[in-house]
Amino acid sequence: RHGGGAPRARPAACPASSSSSASNGDGGASRAPDTSLFVPVPLKPGLGGAAEEDVGAELTRPLDKGEVLKNLNKFYKRKEIQRLGAENGLDARLFHQAFISFRKYIMESSSVSADLHIILNDICCGFVLLGHVDDLFPFFLRHAKQIFPMLDCMDDLRKISDLRLPPNWYPDARAIQRKIIFHAGPTNSGKTYHAIQRFLSAKSGIYCGPLKLLAHEIFQKSNNANVPCDLVTGEERVFANEDARQAPHVACTIEMCSTNTPYEVAVIDEIQMIRDPARGWAWTRALLGLCAEEIHVCGEPAAIDLVTELMYTTGEEVEVRNYKRLTPLTVLDYALESLDNLRPGDCIVCFSKNDIYSVSRQIEARGLECAVIYGSLPPGTKLEQAKKFNDPDDPCKILVATDAIGMGLNLCIRRIIFNSIVKPTVNEKGEKEIDSITTSQALQIAGRAGRFGSSFKQGEVTTMHRDDLVQLKEILSEAVPPVKSAGLHPTPEQIEMFAYHLPDATLSNLIDIFVSLSQVDGMYFVCNIDDFKFLADMIQHIPLNLRSRYVFCTAPLNRKEPFVCTTLLKFARQFSRNEPLTFDWLCRHTKWPLAAPKNIKELVHLEAVHDVFDLYLWLSYRFMDMFPDAVLVRDIQKKLDDIIQIGVCNITKLIRASQSAAAPGTAEVASEDFPLSRTKKDARVVSDHHSAASTEALSIAVEAEGLRRAKNLRPSRLGSRQEDLKSYGRGSLANRLLREGLLTQEMLRQLESEWQDQHRHGRYGFGSKRDDQHSSKETRKKRK
Repeated sequence: RHGGGAPRARPAACPASSSSSASNGDGGASRAPDTSLFVPVPLKPGLGGAAEEDVGAELTRPLDKGEVLKNLNKFYKRKEIQRLGAENGLDARLFHQAFISFRKYIMESSSVSADLHIILNDICCGFVLLGHVDDLFPFFLRHAKQIFPMLDCMDDLRKISDLRLPPNWYPDARAIQRKIIFHAGPTNSGKTYHAIQRFLSAKSGIYCGPLKLLAHEIFQKSNNANVPCDLVTGEERVFANEDARQAPHVACTIEMCSTNTPYEVAVIDEIQMIRDPARGWAWTRALLGLCAEEIHVCGEPAAIDLVTELMYTTGEEVEVRNYKRLTPLTVLDYALESLDNLRPGDCIVCFSKNDIYSVSRQIEARGLECAVIYGSLPPGTKLEQAKKFNDPDDPCKILVATDAIGMGLNLCIRRIIFNSIVKPTVNEKGEKEIDSITTSQALQIAGRAGRFGSSFKQGEVTTMHRDDLVQLKEILSEAVPPVKSAGLHPTPEQIEMFAYHLPDATLSNLIDIFVSLSQVDGMYFVCNIDDFKFLADMIQHIPLNLRSRYVFCTAPLNRKEPFVCTTLLKFARQFSRNEPLTFDWLCRHTKWPLAAPKNIKELVHLEAVHDVFDLYLWLSYRFMDMFPDAVLVRDIQKKLDDIIQIGVCNITKLIRASQSAAAPGTAEVASEDFPLSRTKKDARVVSDHHSAASTEALSIAVEAEGLRRAKNLRPSRLGSRQEDLKSYGRGSLANRLLREGLLTQEMLRQLESEWQDQHRHGRYGFGSKRDDQHSSKETRKKRK
């Protein structure tokens, strides 16, 4: 998107700053704003009848509205007027909108100001010496600034949204000389262990991690070592001391770290997430703002250069300590190919819930027991499933999981098996698309095999399908691209200052204008704010003060969960009426107590209710008076965790119940962790992925239709299923895909053309050596 004709540069590795995100890699020169974001303030026409009308008409005569209209249109067409408008901040879009409003105001008003009335009369009467259409410009510009108040304060708005010097936001950290130590290495190299040992030996310290599970692990480890440590997450505060005095050590999720409290040692884990499209700002804030004598940074070597550059701007040097993997990791030369070849200690990694359900059922159909871990499970359930899998005395020896195992869980895995090497991702514009996993993702997941100190002295990694193995080896052999930029996010104070200048703008619109005007240098990018805007639009009609509205919009929830979003809406509505959200109210809303799930749909709903309890607890620490029953809610959340564990332990029975309840030959499908967007816009994005994306979309949907092995529709096996697909090509499945936005007519025609072409040339699959060679770096680039 262009702002007033000036293109916005995106910094290297700027992930998914929404469509309105901005950056400026040229040192932050001032640039034109994206005026498409400017929403005009409506002005009502003058009601007239007052002395103002009498003065204008008495001094001249009543206006001939027909002549007025002709002259207003002449005014609009004059190039000199358009040039003057541009000099005053009115580009073509704003000039047109302002003129339409100006013309409507004059034509529909029964009276206008006396000076404007006299000018219009002189112009309409042809008094050349007294009036010319150009004389309307001051009145037009005054009107334009009334409907676009940002025109009068653009310099102030630019200063507020200037994000070029983030280190200056943290004067307490700049007041001390900090020592930065970067512990760099792959998964299972001991880098975090060494940082934590320094944390435990310090007089005071803070651990900042990406997950509640990691914060909880350090909290327990510290207190077990007789080092009193508090736990702070968005939803929970646990004090080591019984009298609730603050302990000298704290383990927290990174968003919750304090930049005002002094510490001897700080540990920032998984620093490579500073490039994360949505959460990267939290790592930037911790790295630049923590007041600690020593900052121990742990993560991939790919982040060393960026961290060094950022610390150069603060005048702090970085000491790098490199670590190597403690146990060997071998990429096997053969794929698993059949679930009959599973061995104890195997972990099958899937990238969707539907694959999790399908694979786990097939495993248990073979008489094997498996544990299941995926992203939307509560932390307690994940830990119980991990404990079940790790227990040498438990008959459960197989794990089926998503990439949620990449961090936060200690697992005794012998072999990682990738069920697929493609997964839905989010591109730079915040749109869903399908792509191969990155080298960083593959290494993070594969590295979980053969954990140091476990019963397996070395790790192995392979794929489920032979065709994927060549590509996986390619991915793992490539160097991890360097992290090139760090995330930033507007603060509540900055948005409040924006609102002072633009009091009539909605919060969503304020954020859009802020990002559009923001100036960042090449080391930073503005994080994706789509989720924030989604919530801002959802609660816009509810009367809240700006600070409360901002807090509600930063609530951590999955916007693809309707029940959770509806609950937030009800929370905000009751909050606006100053009615406390009590335990009884929450129980009525969630229909607590709840029974164990009987099918997958009920299990998914229980997970959503758990998220609602999390949301209540998160809000209770920000509005204690309005969400007063945190203790009671935490108690029932623990009970709900146990109920969900029962469901997950019986997941195969739930799948069978779901299928028997559905129509014959169909299977109930739960929402994906990373669902393809149903919007037309995103459908077009998906269509640009050619056969890979199209067939993945088909794979998900055909699985919904109950085909026993939908994975055969992967790009590498599409040809072998030609006839199956043709039988569905124009029938109800195609219609359903089109209706849900997973498929477009163009995609359908393209697929048919490719199938016919393959058939004519005797190519029945994508698994040929030629295709394997072609699936190199270029084919795995993010497709727009």
